[in-house]
Amino acid sequence: MPASPPAPAPPPPNPAAAPPPARLHECAGCGQVQRVPHLHPGEAARCRRCDGMLRQGRADPLGRGLALGLAALVLLGIACVATLMQVSTVGMVRATDLLEAPEAMGASGLWVLTAVVLGATVVAPVLRLSALCTVLAGLRLARPPRLLRRLFTLSERLRPWAMAEVMLLGVLIAYSKLVDLVHVDIGVALYALGLLVLLTVAAEVALDPHAVWEEMERRGVPPLRIDHHAPLRAAEGVVGCHVCGLVCLPEEHDRPCPRCGSRLHPRKPDALARAWALLIAGAILYVPANAYPVMQVIQLGAGQPSTILGGVVELMEGGLYPLAALVFVASVVVPVLKLLGLAVLLVACQRGARGRLRDRTRLYGAVNFIGRWSMIDIFMETILVALVQFGAVVRILPGPGAVAFCAVVILTMLAAESFDPRLMWDSAGANGPAAAARIRRR
Repeated sequence: MPASPPAPAPPPPNPAAAPPPARLHECAGCGQVQRVPHLHPGEAARCRRCDGMLRQGRADPLGRGLALGLAALVLLGIACVATLMQVSTVGMVRATDLLEAPEAMGASGLWVLTAVVLGATVVAPVLRLSALCTVLAGLRLARPPRLLRRLFTLSERLRPWAMAEVMLLGVLIAYSKLVDLVHVDIGVALYALGLLVLLTVAAEVALDPHAVWEEMERRGVPPLRIDHHAPLRAAEGVVGCHVCGLVCLPEEHDRPCPRCGSRLHPRKPDALARAWALLIAGAILYVPANAYPVMQVIQLGAGQPSTILGGVVELMEGGLYPLAALVFVASVVVPVLKLLGLAVLLVACQRGARGRLRDRTRLYGAVNFIGRWSMIDIFMETILVALVQFGAVVRILPGPGAVAFCAVVILTMLAAESFDPRLMWDSAGANGPAAAARIRRR
């Protein structure tokens, strides 16, 4: 029989079809450095020590992020210029929008609150969405500009300070109070604000920051070529960038990150001292925030100043028990829990406590997340003061307690951001003797 022809040789492997290699990631919660493989959409990688999220795989994170970001930016523009709410009583009508509402605080002399509210509801969201869309659109160019890495760093740092969703909840609570005083008509801006919140959440879910940094790296945005194999060969002491997450060699400590250009530090500089200073300042201001009135409702020339707890009681007397519970939790419980929670974490870190490290890391994540929601009371008051100005019939004036309370929220947010949860694991000796010695020197 004739010999059968030889089998055809297999085609050579296609390098473009091969998945990207595994890369090192430093857990932001405990400092554990571990390899994370390429993730497909829907997959997630968690820290094997503290169970913190390292990375989640997304389907087309850049394209979807750009589409959702542009749509959110358009809705934000509508929410800023369109009417948010209109009220009327005894033939008098007043209306406001997101840009005009904070001006009423300034007209009462509280210009600090005007700046804070405008920054959290307009300036920070506009800058963040604009920077994000510019980065994602710029990565589609043939030669992306190097400015993109600075813009994306700005976008990520503005994330906790863009509070459109908190403002929406504050507006809804203000609406529940206004219906008892005046006739209320909802404007187009409120619907735009609601859609904006939904799109912002969708964009957060669709976007993968690691994918953005890797795409910049692939497109040559960083000025230097990055060697990802060198940290894999290093025995210990690698440094993770706190901005882009790139794991670098230990000798690159105190130098700019080769990918994002931020200064590299093994841990956040002076984390314990800064967190203590901000926490103590917030605790001191929490006393006048509750002792002084936050606003005053004057009807027919008579009125009584209202504190934070007084506002909760008024909601309960009006039968609005769910809203009363929400305001009580956001304005009373959350600030107290933040102050106590951060104090517990700082004391445990300085004492080198070894127990319940995972639970303390989760506590820090919760404290860092819930702090911004205490601004509900400030946003609610902004809307009330802007709309209810009907001379001798009824008007609402802000009080000095609002300034102190706003300062408490900002200081506790800064304290949470200043603290580095990896220090808890360092002080317990979980990250090696060198890390524990570094804690003792702080």
